[in-house]
Amino acid sequence: MIALATATHPDDIEFMMAGTLLRLKDAGCKIHLWNLANGCCGSATLSREEATDLRWEEALASAKLAGGTAHRPLFDDLDIYYDAPSVARAAAVIRQIRPDIILTQSPQDYMEDHQNTTRLVVTGAFTRAMKNFVTNPPTVTYDKPVALYHALPHGLNDALRQPVAPHFFTDIGPVLARKRGMLACHASQKEWLDVTQGMDAYLDEMEHMSRDVGRMSGRYEFAEGWRRHSHLGFGPEDFDPVSDLLQHSSFTLHP
Repeated sequence: MIALATATHPDDIEFMMAGTLLRLKDAGCKIHLWNLANGCCGSATLSREEATDLRWEEALASAKLAGGTAHRPLFDDLDIYYDAPSVARAAAVIRQIRPDIILTQSPQDYMEDHQNTTRLVVTGAFTRAMKNFVTNPPTVTYDKPVALYHALPHGLNDALRQPVAPHFFTDIGPVLARKRGMLACHASQKEWLDVTQGMDAYLDEMEHMSRDVGRMSGRYEFAEGWRRHSHLGFGPEDFDPVSDLLQHSSFTLHP
């Protein structure tokens, strides 16, 4: 199977979904990592061009460490919109990768870029078999089920400070060190996050959130939480490959 993890900025995958992606890799999936935004605004010292180049290098290093394939961003930071041209570009990438599993961000999040990314990815997957929907560039369709899963938002709350409750959890304790190593590839973000969001030691922040989700699960020390997208338009109702592949390291709260 092919699993695609897709998020907005370089390091978003590593914060909220890399543990599950690594477990899918260990279960035999081919994995792909795709950030829609290039991270050009993610520096307090570098130019846009320098930041873009550096953050792509960091994303490549993270994907290599995970044993996956990285795909180039499509948009500048704060330039992700849910419109027809953007859907056509996002759909082309999804058709090229042909995923069975898509891990993406929460529809409710603290940042508009994150929410727009999720909408583009969901619609792009929905159009995967529509021969009359022309992508940019034109790309051959594929007609097989795809299951979509939404990670918890960064901070575990929506933009109105309300907690987001997952449908199920995956145990990421066995891969936490590898997840931390992937996030450490994004070294340029330590200074940026310290300056702009007061995170202080972003690697520890990731572990703290993973521990909080583990505590939420009541079962695991470190976990990632997920919500399943509706199957309508994507595949059979019982097509749930993440739960099937990780049956010994995940459990569902709400069937």
